[in-house]
Amino acid sequence: MTDLKSLKKIILLGSGGLSIGQAGEFDYSGCQAIKSLEEEGIQVIIVNPNIATVQTTPREDRKIYLYPVEPEWVEKVIQVEKPDGIIAGFGGQTALNCTIQLDEAGVLKKYNVQNLGTPVDVLRLTEDRDLFAKKMLENRIPVPPSVAATRVDLALKAAETIGYPVIVRAAFALGGLGSGFADNANELEKLAEIALSTSPQILVEKSLRGWKEVEYEVMRDSFNNAITLCNMENF
Repeated sequence: MTDLKSLKKIILLGSGGLSIGQAGEFDYSGCQAIKSLEEEGIQVIIVNPNIATVQTTPREDRKIYLYPVEPEWVEKVIQVEKPDGIIAGFGGQTALNCTIQLDEAGVLKKYNVQNLGTPVDVLRLTEDRDLFAKKMLENRIPVPPSVAATRVDLALKAAETIGYPVIVRAAFALGGLGSGFADNANELEKLAEIALSTSPQILVEKSLRGWKEVEYEVMRDSFNNAITLCNMENF
């Protein structure tokens, strides 16, 4: 567990432009994070190009970079500011993807920047549809038959094996971006082309349309305290 007393300066990644899957709640949670960190005496450097958010409101005692939340731009900030850590959890999918890319490129290690929050390996596991499905099966948690694909032809081949109808799920995306149902090869081809234009990987999965899903959101801390924040019924 990171000792807050060892942190003097951190970079907080915002969400950039608000979109489905990462809307105003990330501005709110980011603002609360900034407030909490500053109360601990930590200098917060904000990277967020969205001037319409509360967290980017100009303040004399706070540095704000209106840069895109992309690896090359965030690395420029890291070079200049030399932070102790970086926080991605309050910036939605954009910030999470950026942090994964910074880690894979060796930028965080090069500048000795701690990733504060969910470890990158866990982010990669939960964002990569194929890795996540395999991990579920390793833990004996049943999931619908599925195959990961990086090309349209591989998606069509996967559907032939699984059988129609199928659902396409895009990796590294929130809010269902690039996802949808396909009842035949023509529908799948069009859907896969769109999904792969925004994501490097899709998961072709047996459709469970018509089933009822009960979802629980649980938060756990480093002391293993857990609380159920909400439960939902999805149709």
